[in-house]
Amino acid sequence: MIRVAVLIPCYNEEVTISKVVRDFRASLPEATIYVYDNNSSDGTQAAARVAGAVVRREMMQGKGNVVRRMFADIDADAYVLVDGDDTYDSADAVRMLHMLADDQLDMVTGARVTDIKAAYRPGHRLGNVILTGMVRQIFGNRVSDMLSGYRVFSRRFVKTFPALASGFETETEFTVHALELGMPVDELSTAYRDRPAGSASKLRTYTDGIRILHTIVTLVKEERPLQFFSIIGAIMLILGLLLGTSVILQFLQTGLVPRLPTAVLASALVMLSFLSLVCGLILDSTARGRKEFKRLAYLAVPAISAGVTQMRRVS
Repeated sequence: MIRVAVLIPCYNEEVTISKVVRDFRASLPEATIYVYDNNSSDGTQAAARVAGAVVRREMMQGKGNVVRRMFADIDADAYVLVDGDDTYDSADAVRMLHMLADDQLDMVTGARVTDIKAAYRPGHRLGNVILTGMVRQIFGNRVSDMLSGYRVFSRRFVKTFPALASGFETETEFTVHALELGMPVDELSTAYRDRPAGSASKLRTYTDGIRILHTIVTLVKEERPLQFFSIIGAIMLILGLLLGTSVILQFLQTGLVPRLPTAVLASALVMLSFLSLVCGLILDSTARGRKEFKRLAYLAVPAISAGVTQMRRVS
């Protein structure tokens, strides 16, 4: 028998939170539903409490901060993380939990499927494809919807997840953490619908997109430093050679260096390129040590027990 916790981070979701809580109570009657309010100025807390959720508050603004608090506070065997905007189908959580337990997985992502343009706007869809594609190319081709807010986690994922992000980039951290440690993960296609009338999205398309891109670059630097600094070194080497070739040819022909500043800049770029490579080699060894430590910490947490059909409330 496993304990299941439903985690719902919320910010000004008075219009939708009651229905979300009721739907998950119906789909997962033995689960405990937690709503973490993130400084809402409306009646989100009261609505969630009336609907039967355990309501708590996180003062630090941002979804990543709420996720960090939830993962630290709540003790369970399996965790369902879902947005409080009523855009996901609660019935899919049961299937995702079955996958988690039956296949001994650590993360199941609800890959969004919809034909409603208002629910999944073309700009958001394109951004997701581009950002997910970058992660697939660098960290492994095992995800199709990196930015989905609907996920199911095992206890050993939650209790070994660093949770360093503060905002919507936390979904990127979920994916990279699982891929880098070689965790067993899977996806389930899930219906994605538009927000009900009267509710508004908190996602800022360009601002959050830039933050997610910055997070990807940072994670590449931290997890794949040799690849990161080798690319920088290669760029500087190419620039140095392009600038220095003409200077070298002139020196061979005339024995003079008429463009001394260009020669100095080219030499500096070439030296910096090799220095970047050396930094990458050193940091790669450090990153490998960190990865081994995280893997050992992950293995120290017991895997989820099979038999998700038997669930009980989190005490």
